[in-house]
Amino acid sequence: MTDLEAPLRRAAPALLGYAAVRALGLVVLAVWSAARGKSAHTLLTARWDALWYTRVADLGYGYEVRLPNGDVHSNLAFFPLLPWLERFMHAVSPLSYADGGLVVSLLASLAAAWGIFAVAEHVYGRRAGVCAVLLWAVLPVGIVQSMAYSESLFTALAAWSLYAVLTGRWPTAGVLALFAGLTRPVGLAVVAALWVAGIASFVGAASSAGLTSFVRDRSAALAPGARNWRCALGLVLAPLGAAGYVLWVGHRTGKGPLGYLDVQAGWRNGFDGGAAFARFVGEKFTSFPSALAGVGLIVGVGLVVWLYVVGVRQGQPLPLLVYTGVVTALALCASSYFGSKPRLLMPAFPLLFPLALALARLRTSRSAWVVSGVAVASAVYGAFWLNGTGPP
Repeated sequence: MTDLEAPLRRAAPALLGYAAVRALGLVVLAVWSAARGKSAHTLLTARWDALWYTRVADLGYGYEVRLPNGDVHSNLAFFPLLPWLERFMHAVSPLSYADGGLVVSLLASLAAAWGIFAVAEHVYGRRAGVCAVLLWAVLPVGIVQSMAYSESLFTALAAWSLYAVLTGRWPTAGVLALFAGLTRPVGLAVVAALWVAGIASFVGAASSAGLTSFVRDRSAALAPGARNWRCALGLVLAPLGAAGYVLWVGHRTGKGPLGYLDVQAGWRNGFDGGAAFARFVGEKFTSFPSALAGVGLIVGVGLVVWLYVVGVRQGQPLPLLVYTGVVTALALCASSYFGSKPRLLMPAFPLLFPLALALARLRTSRSAWVVSGVAVASAVYGAFWLNGTGPP
């Protein structure tokens, strides 16, 4: 048995379950879309952000849309790894850029599911790992995992980078973090997780930081100097992707290192500590029907915070807590695109670990019924959502 076969066999139930859930979602989407006279393929590959990615792949950077209110939507806001992969798929196959993005997303979603399983199994055991993957699959906005979007690609890179940290593969973690930083702005979360874990290991704070019980350093047999060198290499590599792209955008726009912030400002997107989101929620209470949506938003945010607190109490490793905290903060405290927040929270998969542990304690038959019921609801909601407003 090869080094790959054993981990793949352990992950097989999670991957098969994940594939079944996603297949159900796609079938329901196809039927729903056909009934409404729409194309499921178009919804998955040629709307919203998917169009911006394919334009980058086809024409490169420099495309922008000027809105009547003066806002400038520039494609420089979109990080380059997914368009690069779309261009590669188009060059080596008969696939269009859009279809290449769809294939990349489908493959990346499987890699993400495997990475989530690897992290959860490492921390909590195989059964919890399977449950964590299934819970990620049945998220209400899980259909995005099958779209030509960058969420699946980013989650795959982030999950495997975190797993590399937890198992002491520092250079590998750094390379994966580098690519995560080329995928989405939230790549900052992966870099932060690596740097906090690396600094903790350097200063000998592993035991107090919650690392000792979970990190199995493959380089433990090496001399301390060699271990430190590998760790330092990983930390140096980690930020190069995000930093390189941001600096390139600043150079291209002529606005220096902060040029990317100006690009985001053109989309009315920024970080205001959640003030704009709080006002958005508050405005829901101006009338009775919308007040129900306001209550739902408050409950949703409360659930996210509660899951994070439970993760802390359950002793999640420090890298996972840092990563999840940064992803959550960036998602909830962004000043625009309030409807995108569930999608932006999707990479914060460690939030699901408390629920995965609870599900893993149930009998297999009962947990199967729970997952099946939620999977059907998720598939129906995903089809309804994409045929309606969908991702902004």
